[in-house]
Amino acid sequence: MQLQRFAGNPIISPKPDSWWQCAVTANPGAWYDPASRTVTMLYRASAADAIHKVYLGRAVSGDGFNFDRVGTEPAVIPSDGFDGGCVEDPRIVKFGEWYFITYASRPFPAGQYWLKTPNEQWRPPFATADWPLCMRESLSSSGLLLTRDFETYYRGGRITHPMLDDRDAILFPERINGQFAMLHRPMSWTGPKYGTDFPAMWLMQSNDAHDWDYTQSKFVAKAKFPWEKKIGGSTPPIKTPQGWFTIYHAVGPDLKYRLGVMMLDLNEPWKVLHRTPKCILEPETAYELDGYYKGVIFPCGNVVIDGKLFVYYGAADRFVGVATADFEEMVRWVCTFPA
Repeated sequence: MQLQRFAGNPIISPKPDSWWQCAVTANPGAWYDPASRTVTMLYRASAADAIHKVYLGRAVSGDGFNFDRVGTEPAVIPSDGFDGGCVEDPRIVKFGEWYFITYASRPFPAGQYWLKTPNEQWRPPFATADWPLCMRESLSSSGLLLTRDFETYYRGGRITHPMLDDRDAILFPERINGQFAMLHRPMSWTGPKYGTDFPAMWLMQSNDAHDWDYTQSKFVAKAKFPWEKKIGGSTPPIKTPQGWFTIYHAVGPDLKYRLGVMMLDLNEPWKVLHRTPKCILEPETAYELDGYYKGVIFPCGNVVIDGKLFVYYGAADRFVGVATADFEEMVRWVCTFPA
């Protein structure tokens, strides 16, 4: 079973006359409010300048397909702290009246990464060996934003370990056995000690959304199929009677990003109950194959509207697309495959 691309893709593209989103609009998080029947999207945005800071833009839709951008300025900008270089890849859940948004960040801007090899990473040239590791290496980390209205945001600070390159941090949309649960993907957790040759998916639980004990992190899943090498979570899990419906991304040996689905246990979410052997979406169109990172499909948001699953994804680090499927049909299909 495959996700079906919207014929009107890309639904958001770079805006040439905007100083902060003239080159990139990608990797969107999303939230659906059934009361107003409105989808709110936060998307990664930037210019193609040498520094390449990354911002979050906001857009809204009444049908899930056609979006209007809100305002002429970024919704969220980098600070002068741990996320001074970028705020990107937002994942949105809600607890009570508050939206909890996890996002990826770096202390310094990435620079023009598309001119480098995939394994290169911009580092501050003036850093010395005495600098903290997270700063001299400009390690990627994850932060937390809170908002009630997508207009005023409160920074919760870094929520991942400062000594690890750890992104793809995704909160589950409700407490499990009284605790918050979060998927994450520490890049250096590879080798015999961790039971995986490449970065994989892990899960932590905590009584506080800002305080995570890495010594208690549990292994979830690693690369298993030919189209997978490095894997990580993509969108917030969706609760179903059969388990937590979870979309993940995999970077294959060909360096292309594809999407898979797994079903996690409702009470022990580190346990994979079902997993699709085939990807549900892979780069095929021009806007997915030609951009700042060629061959990328990277979703950060999924919502269900009237029984239809909407998956919002970044394409080639330049555009935003959406693909859909009948949600119940996809859940049934996923459950036909063993873990």
